[in-house]
Amino acid sequence: MATSSAYPPPPPYYRLYKDYEKDPSSAPEPPPPVDGPYQLFGATYTTEVVLPSLEDQGVRQLYPKSPNIDFKKELRTLNRELQLHILELADILVERPSQYARRVEDISLIFKNLHHLLNSLRPHQARATLIHMLENQIQRRKEAIEDIKQRREEAQKLLGESLLILDGNQPSLPAM
Repeated sequence: MATSSAYPPPPPYYRLYKDYEKDPSSAPEPPPPVDGPYQLFGATYTTEVVLPSLEDQGVRQLYPKSPNIDFKKELRTLNRELQLHILELADILVERPSQYARRVEDISLIFKNLHHLLNSLRPHQARATLIHMLENQIQRRKEAIEDIKQRREEAQKLLGESLLILDGNQPSLPAM
C-alpha cells in the first residue's frame, strides 16, 4: 500500500529562501509589476483601467456622446424610459404575448446604458469614498489626541496632589 500526499510538493524555487531566517536580505527581489498588456489563461488583458464605450461593445448609446454629460439628468431620463418600457411590456404580455421580444430587447438596451453611465461614475465615487474615509480618520485622530491631552492633565493633577500629600503640605485624605 503506497502512501500518497494530499498536496503536491512545493515549487523548486523555494530553495532560494533557505537562508532567509538568518539573512532576510538574501531572498530575491520580487518581480516588477506588470505594465501594459499581458496574457492570462489565453486572454489578453491590460493594466490600464479604461471603460470601453458602448459602441466598442456593440450597443447603441441612448444618451448624448458629449464629454460633459449631465449624469443626473441622463440617469433620470433613462429611468423614466425604463419604467415606460416595462409598462408597455406588461400591456403587450396581456394583449399580444407573442410580440414581447422587441420590448425585452429595448429594456435590455436601456439597462446596458444605465449600467454604463453608472460605471463611468465609479472613479468619482472612489475618490469621494476615499475623501470621506480620510476625513473620518482625521476626526478620530483629533478626538484621540484630545482624549490623551485630557488624561495627561488629569494624571499631572493627580501627581501634583500626590506630591503635596507626600511632602506633608496638605493633610491626607480621610480613609473611606
